[in-house]
Order: sequence, then structure tokens, then C-alpha cells
Amino acid sequence: MASNNRSSGTAAFRYASALVDLAMDQKSIPQIEKDIAELRAMLESSEDLRGVMKSPLVKKSAQQAVLGAIADTAKFSALTKNFLLTLAHNRRLMDIDNVLKAVDDNLSARRGELRAKVESATALSAGQKKSLEESLTKTIGQPVMVESEINSELIGGVVVTLGSLMIDDSVKTKLERLSRAMKYQGNKAA
Repeated sequence: MASNNRSSGTAAFRYASALVDLAMDQKSIPQIEKDIAELRAMLESSEDLRGVMKSPLVKKSAQQAVLGAIADTAKFSALTKNFLLTLAHNRRLMDIDNVLKAVDDNLSARRGELRAKVESATALSAGQKKSLEESLTKTIGQPVMVESEINSELIGGVVVTLGSLMIDDSVKTKLERLSRAMKYQGNKAA
């Protein structure tokens, strides 16, 4: 299973690199970024679309027809449309999430950006995200892009992961520390 995940990640990286290389040659990086963001939003909002793209039971000709129609309606660039049709032709749409993430990672790496994963109990506003990016950029000394996720178990606060560095300033962790300290003091007094 690990080998399959690794080969899937390698394929996602290769497809993403090819797209970004072509986009750089054609000077269409901003359009590709816009197209990928729109596609990601479509996938997140439509269970039917995810089903068509990820089901091995759907014929590739049907997948290509759906993707072609979506690309035309959304006015995706010809490069993005051809990229999606190639993924469908090569039966790689099951890995679309990994491929889209690899495109983002590739673009960030070429800009010299680092990516930080930020978990919070509620969604970060655009201002909060921008402020966090600026603070991390100033602290690290390199541009940092924040990928935010909601984790309601945190109760409040945030957990920031940047490479192997993790900063846990969540209410959940603070309560756990307090509980351990109280147990320790209780055991010490007994």
C-alpha cells in the first residue's frame, strides 16, 4: 500500500511539474492558478463531480466529455483543459486531489515560498490568514503561504505546522497541560 501511495505521489508530482513547466513557457501561470483554484472549488462543492472524476467505473470518454464541458463553461485556458483531458485519458483522475496539491506545491517552490498548515477551530478570515502569513514570513525570513483547515476539536486557538516545526497554541492542548499539571500536583500531595 505504501508503495502505491508513493507511486501515486510521484505521478502527481510529474503531471504537476509538466503543467507548471508548460505554463511558464507560455507565461500563463496566473491563468493556471485561477483555473486550478476554480476546479478545486468545483470539486469541493459537487459530490457528483468528484464521483465522475474518481470512479473507476466511469469510462474515460465520459470523463473527458464532462471535463471538456466544464473547462469550456468555466473558460479555463486551453492548457488547463488539455491537462485535465490528459489526466482523464491516462486514468489519473482518481489522484486529482494529489495532482492539484502538487501543482500548488510546485508553484510555491518556484516562487521560493514555504507552506504552513494551520488548523483552527473556526475558519480564518482573509485578514487573519494574511496577518499570519506576514508574521510567519517575518519570523522565518522566507515567504510563507498558509493552508488553513478547520479542526473543531481544538476548541479555540491554532496549530501551525511548518515542515518539522509545530506550534500548538490551541485551547485543547492548554486544557490537557492543565489537567496533567493538576494530576501531577494531586499525586505529589498524596
